[in-house]
Amino acid sequence: MLARSYTVAFEGIEARMVEVQCAVAPGMPYFGIVGLPDKAVSEARERVRAALSAMSIALPSRRIIMNLSPADLPKEGSHFDLPIALALLAALDIIPKDAVEATVALGELSLDGRLIPVAGALPAAMAAAEEDRALLCPRASGPEAAWVGAVQVLAAGSLDEVIRHYTGQSVLTPAEAGEVTGDPARRDLREVKGQERAKRALEIAAAGRHHMLMIGTPGSGKSMLAARLPGILPPLSAAEALETSMVHSLAGLISEGGISRARPFREPHHTASMAAIVGGGKGAKPGEISLAHNGVLFLDEFPEFARPVLETLRQPIETGDVVVARANAHVRYPCRFLLIAAANPCRCGYLTDPARACTKAPICGEEYLGRISGPLMDRFDLRVEAPPVAWQDLDLPPSGDSSATVAARVAAARDRQTARLAGHPKMRVNADLEGAMLEQVAAPDEEGRAFLARAAERFGLTARGYHRILRVARTIADLDASETVRMPHVAEAVGYRLVMGPKG
Repeated sequence: MLARSYTVAFEGIEARMVEVQCAVAPGMPYFGIVGLPDKAVSEARERVRAALSAMSIALPSRRIIMNLSPADLPKEGSHFDLPIALALLAALDIIPKDAVEATVALGELSLDGRLIPVAGALPAAMAAAEEDRALLCPRASGPEAAWVGAVQVLAAGSLDEVIRHYTGQSVLTPAEAGEVTGDPARRDLREVKGQERAKRALEIAAAGRHHMLMIGTPGSGKSMLAARLPGILPPLSAAEALETSMVHSLAGLISEGGISRARPFREPHHTASMAAIVGGGKGAKPGEISLAHNGVLFLDEFPEFARPVLETLRQPIETGDVVVARANAHVRYPCRFLLIAAANPCRCGYLTDPARACTKAPICGEEYLGRISGPLMDRFDLRVEAPPVAWQDLDLPPSGDSSATVAARVAAARDRQTARLAGHPKMRVNADLEGAMLEQVAAPDEEGRAFLARAAERFGLTARGYHRILRVARTIADLDASETVRMPHVAEAVGYRLVMGPKG
């Protein structure tokens, strides 16, 4: 007796189809799994045996072999439990074989037959849609998988419900897409006293997805500003939510209830390893830069990160994706994020305070910020100094616009960019502009061009720095609802580029 079921194995965010073949033949009682399974997959036979026993289904005294095809593809994870159980039940003629073969299944079995949610339901649903098959998954994973509207998602709470569905006793109703609502009590930008220039830079960064570096003394409000950035960013579009959730699904970060339209905000500690930031480890899992895809990556105490970790950010910032290469895996993850970095001016943090600066000034500041290499510093579009805020200023009433007001301006600027770049699918915001498109939409007027030429000659701008100024100026013009880039827009963009000194 031979039966088949289908599931997936993950290679990055790609889900590759796996055929689970079950053969029940005469011979000594045996239950084996072949096809390059890892430890979790090999242990599936004990979970399946116990779950069937809990439903009073005894395995026959025969030789049972499970083959996971293709056999040269590594199989990892506990989600193989359910497809193995389905193939075995079909081979024993308990459920119809044709119905099982028309389904892609994934889920972990508990010893009493309950289905436990697993990571990767969303990529599995995408793969099932491409194969024109339904998806069977644990109930808690149903709202997440149902976001793929091209596939029927059946979500069951236990193996007993699955058997009743396939035998026609109690048919499962298709799962509906779920959406997690964000926290309504978001932090407001008006809560930050002072730092009006940094607030303006934060608005520009949000509008055009420009990378930003803030340097200031401890307690000047750098972390407060970064924490309020999600409140001014527009929500994820349906396509962006699907892209982001594919990565989060693989990482097991999507809880019961569906996916979220809120942009991710990741803030790893400066002691994080390269595998944690870029990705890697067992199975080449996504790192923080991929978990921040379409969102914000906030790196506080930026110079304290290990130098190799910082240098690996250079290519992902430019390309928008990262390749995690390991001996047994070569995986590509998307990582188009907005980088917000914060740093003290020196190791003690008080270089700019005459009353507290150390005796090594200004050499201590040069040595400390020298940990950030020139090529990496060159990739920051906006560089802002956050001066210390006097305690007397904390008693002043809130100043500046609220997060809701700023968010409305950012959303309007994003809408202008979306309309302008409608025919260019690889470009979504001004930070993506390049080549002829950059020259076409970000070319300044004559006065602005002359000013930019003088700045480039005076401060020795690199070609990358020159183009980044044009992108920032285009964003400032969008916030100003201007069709053309004028001289004030260029001047403001140059000011943010040169605030940290002539580093391009």
